[in-house]
Amino acid sequence: QVQLVESGGGSVQAGGSLRLSCAASGYTYSNNLMGWFRQAPGKEREGVAAIYTVSGITYYADSVKGRFTISRDNAKNTVYLQMNSLKPEDTAMYYCAANVGGYGSWYLSPNYGYWGQGTQVTVSS
Repeated sequence: QVQLVESGGGSVQAGGSLRLSCAASGYTYSNNLMGWFRQAPGKEREGVAAIYTVSGITYYADSVKGRFTISRDNAKNTVYLQMNSLKPEDTAMYYCAANVGGYGSWYLSPNYGYWGQGTQVTVSS
């Protein structure tokens, strides 16, 4: 059973930074696709970034390119999302997700079979 536990959310002022962590357990070692999604009140869940755990290939939404960086530490089974130059529109619940085997488009949430509980990020102006 794959389990994902996020941490690192909080409240910051615009221009600030946060780093989210996602500790994973229970999946077999393969080139899995780990993603970060976010959902603001009244909006659909959207893909923010994703990374293949073996190859290290990364993907980003246009809205966060140049500001967010996704990385992984395979020894710790942990994926990170470094968020810099945060904007009020980045305010949302952020979710870590696992696509075991890495199939399909990175930004489509149905391709991910496992989800964390979410961590809140609030950016004030």
